[in-house]
Amino acid sequence: MPTQAFSPQVQSVLDAYLAAALNPSFKSVSIDGRAVQVPYPHPSPADWRDCWIYFLLIDRFQNPNAPPAFTWNKKYGFRQGGTFKGVQAQLAYLQQLGVNAIWLSPVLKNTRPEIDGFAYAYPGYNTQDFFSLEGRFASDGTEATAELELAELVNEAHGRGINVIVDIVLNHAGRVFDYVWQNQVQSSFTDDDLLYGPPGNEPPIQWMNGYGTARSDWQDAVAPAAAGPDDSIWPIDLQRPAFFRRRGCKDSDSPGPPLNYVPGDFSVMRQLCVEFDASAPGQEGLRNQYGVNPVLSILIRAYQYLMAKYDIDGYRIDTVKYVRADMVATFGNAMREFALSAGKRNFFTFGEIYDSDGTIDEFVGRNGPDDQGFGIDSALDFPLFFQLPAVIKALGSNPPGVESIAALFRNRNIAEEGQISSHGEAGKYFVSFIDNHDQNARFNAPGTPPEQVSMALALLFTLQGIPCVYYGTEQGLQGTIDGLDACESVREAMWGNQPQPFNAASSFYTSLQVIAAVRQSDTALRYGRLYFREVSGNGQDFGQSAGVGGVIAFSRILSNREVLVVANTSGSNSFNGSVLCDVDINRTGKSFKVAYSNRGTVGTGSTTIAPGVVYTGATSSPSLQIASLPIILAPWEVQILTPNN
Repeated sequence: MPTQAFSPQVQSVLDAYLAAALNPSFKSVSIDGRAVQVPYPHPSPADWRDCWIYFLLIDRFQNPNAPPAFTWNKKYGFRQGGTFKGVQAQLAYLQQLGVNAIWLSPVLKNTRPEIDGFAYAYPGYNTQDFFSLEGRFASDGTEATAELELAELVNEAHGRGINVIVDIVLNHAGRVFDYVWQNQVQSSFTDDDLLYGPPGNEPPIQWMNGYGTARSDWQDAVAPAAAGPDDSIWPIDLQRPAFFRRRGCKDSDSPGPPLNYVPGDFSVMRQLCVEFDASAPGQEGLRNQYGVNPVLSILIRAYQYLMAKYDIDGYRIDTVKYVRADMVATFGNAMREFALSAGKRNFFTFGEIYDSDGTIDEFVGRNGPDDQGFGIDSALDFPLFFQLPAVIKALGSNPPGVESIAALFRNRNIAEEGQISSHGEAGKYFVSFIDNHDQNARFNAPGTPPEQVSMALALLFTLQGIPCVYYGTEQGLQGTIDGLDACESVREAMWGNQPQPFNAASSFYTSLQVIAAVRQSDTALRYGRLYFREVSGNGQDFGQSAGVGGVIAFSRILSNREVLVVANTSGSNSFNGSVLCDVDINRTGKSFKVAYSNRGTVGTGSTTIAPGVVYTGATSSPSLQIASLPIILAPWEVQILTPNN
C-alpha cells in the first residue's frame, strides 16, 4: 500500500505506464472462450459522442457468490454486497445491450463500518485512502484481491469494446476526524459564524482510528507513523489539519456568499481545502515538496496513479461545483496531459455540477477559467434533467410545456456563439440522463407507462449529449417498494430481482437495445446540428408546439443528412399532421422510414415541397416554399425517422 503520494512505489507505477506508451503492446484477454488481443495502454475513443454510458453502483449491481444482504428492493442504508466480479460477470450482457462505456461508482478505500453512518459507506464517496482499493469489492474481502479483480474487470471490458469510467472525489474525504468543539468531541456541528467567517478560528480536531474513535493523542498534529491503514487518512501527505476546511456541517445546497463552494462539510464527510495556498511566507517546506497547491498536487498524483495502475479511460468527478473552478481546471488539464503522455488522446473527464447552465459554464472546458488549457471536458446535463422528465410526465403543480426543451437548447446556442465551431459540437460538453443514484425516484416510478420510459430514452439518445443510463432501467426497475423519498429509494440490489435479474428478453432491454443501435448506426444522431421543428395540422401553417401534452419535434443534421425525431407527449390525443424539415436537403422529395417507434409503427413517408407559412411566436413569415413530412403519432408515441436516400 503506498503511504506517500510521491513515494518511489507510486513513481514506479507512473513511469511504467508512460514507458508502455513508448512501446505499445497487447494484452491477451479471454472473451467467451476465445483470446482477444487488447492494445495496452488502451486507446481512448476518438470522440465520446460515439459512446453511451451505463452507470452502476458496484455494491448494488451483482455478487455472483452471495445474495443481497437485505431485501433487494427495500430501502437499505448499508452494504448489500456487490463486487467487481459481479460487474465482470455481466459484461457480456452489457455488450449485447450495446453499452460502449461503464461508469463505476468509486473504487477507492472508504472509512470503515458505521463511522459515517453507513456500513462500509457503501456508495463509495467517503474516501479514507486515496491510493488503495476498497477490499469489500473483492470476492474474498481483501485489498490484494480487489486489485487483481479490478484489473481483470477492466481488461475484459476493453476486450469487449467497453471503456471504463471511474467515479472520483476531489471535494471531500470520509469521516477521518472529529471536532473538539466547546470542550466536546463532536462528529458534526453548525455554527454560521464559523462557516462563513474568516479563516483562522477553526476548532481543533482529533483524528479517528479505524474503529470510529477520535483519538485524544492525535489532536491536530499529524497522526503518528504508528497509525494503521484504517486510521486517519492516507496517504500520509494529507494528515494535516490545514488541508481540510474544518468549518462544521452545512447543507451542501446552501453555499454562502461570496464563495462558489460549500464552506463546510458534507454531513460527516470532511471537506478538503483543495485550493490551499502554500505561497505565503513560512510555507517554503510545503511549497518545495508539493508546489503552490499541495492538496491539489496530492489528488492529481492519486488519480494519475489510479489511471496508470488499472488503465482507466475516464473520470466522473463528484461534487465539482464545490471546488474552486481554477482548481478543477488544473486537475482536468493534469489528467488530460498525463493520459496524452500514455497514448490516451481523449481521456474523458466530466463533472457533477448540480446547477444551471450558467454555473456549468464556469467549469467546463469550453468556457472554463484556465486560459492555458481546457479544464474538464464535460458535465452532467442537469439543466436537461430538470426539464425533460417533467415535460414527458407533466410533473408538478404547474408542469412545463414542450416548448421548454426547445428554449433550453436555444439558449445554449446563444451562449455558444463564438466559442465552438458548430452547434453540432455542443453535444460533447454534456452527459445527459433521466435519473441517477442521487434522486428520490427513478424515472420509471410506479405507475409510469412504459411508453413514457421508452420515449424518454429515445429523446435522450437523439438529443445532443452523451447519453447515460442508470443501472436497472433496462429491466424496468421502479425503485423500492417501501417508498420513494430518499436516495436509497433508487439503489436496489439488482441481482436480487429473481428469477432473471439480467433478462436480455425484457421489453425494456430490447427497446433500449434498438434505440442505442439506431444512434450507433447514424452519425447525424451523434454529431449533427440540432434544430427544433415547427409542426402543422393542415400541412401549410407551421408553428412550434407548446404546452403540456404537446409535440417535441427536432432534426439532427450532418452535412446533407437529416434525421427527424417526433414525440407526442399526450397520453390521450393522437397527432395527425406534418413536421417541417430542411427545404434544401429535401427539395427533391426524400423518403423517410421509421427507424424506431415505441408503439410498433413501421412504414415510410415522403417529404412534400409546397408553399406554406411558418409562425414563430407572434410573428409569421410570408408564404414561401417549405419541406414537410406527414406524421401520425399515437398517444405517447415517439418516432425516429431516417432518410432512405
